[in-house]
Amino acid sequence: MSGVTLAFLVIGGLGVVLLTAALLGGEILHLGHPDAGGPWSLEAIAGFAGAFGFGGAIVHELLGAGTPGSVLASTAAGAAAAVPTAYLALRLARAARNMRTDATPARAHLVGTLGVVVTPIPNQGYGEVRVQLGGQPVKLNARADRPIPYGAQVFVVEAPSDTSVVVEETTPLR
Repeated sequence: MSGVTLAFLVIGGLGVVLLTAALLGGEILHLGHPDAGGPWSLEAIAGFAGAFGFGGAIVHELLGAGTPGSVLASTAAGAAAAVPTAYLALRLARAARNMRTDATPARAHLVGTLGVVVTPIPNQGYGEVRVQLGGQPVKLNARADRPIPYGAQVFVVEAPSDTSVVVEETTPLR
């Protein structure tokens, strides 16, 4: 392996290190700030360096000559691979950062949900119910005006806290 190929591989390896930094802690260290708005995000720089280094190393090894012309051709091939890779990395990183997500479920979303009693609710105490919130089962402490047995279907009428609800027994829908 020639020194030129080794230099290209080191550049490609630095691109991998930069990509790792971007994925694992770029926002923590404020490297390549995502809100900068320009084309110089850390992901784009990592994509450019990785494709340039590895692309240049591949072409230099395929050419097999140590002439200045082969180094120039390897550099041009690395740049030709690096520009679209950097653009693609930039677009993918922006798409991931700006991806729309559902709102985080809050206490107010509990009111009006149907659930099932999983621990009987006593007269003056708490039992437990399981409801669906955001498509996920959630087990909550529950109280009611009267005792409700295990397995009964309930309707949430109030959510005094994030982990407790006030329920009323309902008849199961058939």
